[in-house]
Amino acid sequence: MTNNIHPTAVIEDGAQIAATAKIGPLCWVSSRAKIGENVQLLGRVTIMGDTTIGEGTIVFPGAVLGGGPQDHGNEFKEEARLIIGKNNIIRENVTMHAGTPKEHFTTTVGDNGMFMINSHIAHDCVVGNNVIMTNNAVIGGHVRVGDGAILGGNSAVHQFCRIGRKAMIGGLSGVDRDVIPFGIVTGDRGKLRGLNVIGLKRSGFDEATVKSITRAFMFLFKGKNGNFESRLAEAKEKFKDNDMVMEQITFIEESLNGRRNVMQAD
Repeated sequence: MTNNIHPTAVIEDGAQIAATAKIGPLCWVSSRAKIGENVQLLGRVTIMGDTTIGEGTIVFPGAVLGGGPQDHGNEFKEEARLIIGKNNIIRENVTMHAGTPKEHFTTTVGDNGMFMINSHIAHDCVVGNNVIMTNNAVIGGHVRVGDGAILGGNSAVHQFCRIGRKAMIGGLSGVDRDVIPFGIVTGDRGKLRGLNVIGLKRSGFDEATVKSITRAFMFLFKGKNGNFESRLAEAKEKFKDNDMVMEQITFIEESLNGRRNVMQAD
């Protein structure tokens, strides 16, 4: 293990570092950190507090992981932790903060994500697998990001919002409401423009599946009969055999039951 740690790195006593991990120059690793197999901290990386980094993750210079939350009164709680999964790419100057008592002190990031330059994950977030956050994309506290979602450059997601599976947030978009799975959002104050059709096709969904959820989207969000709630009830019966549409409907119902706002189509 010693041969893989640069002599200028500072490793506090108690840090758990796998034998195959590589710690580059000028890194600082806290006493409670847990660094998995084949993790690479390329240089000038700061790992604070109780932070776990899963195997195969690569962290670029300037990243600060596990810092105290920007939540007044909870900045320096001993129990706070950050859990990062496997095979992530964490680029320059990325910040990911530990959790608060409001969410069991935990911020969680899944596997196989790519977090580009200056992107930020705030306290108590839950970020799924295969998520891409482009340069300067930021998410506030308590945000939930589903598997395969993409957040464009300089986009910002308000605290407590949910971003559904394989949704796409366009660059420079501000998101202040929940975004349905497979939705695509653009605009300075983000609006739901339709479905992430290209992303679905690239993910291997066939033409028939994409067309079926497009029909459901048009019925629910663009329909003229009744109001949104009545169309939602009708869609629940009409598309009950379509798993992807039902995923969207369940997501919407959870938002409404939690007294949250779901982004409507423009």
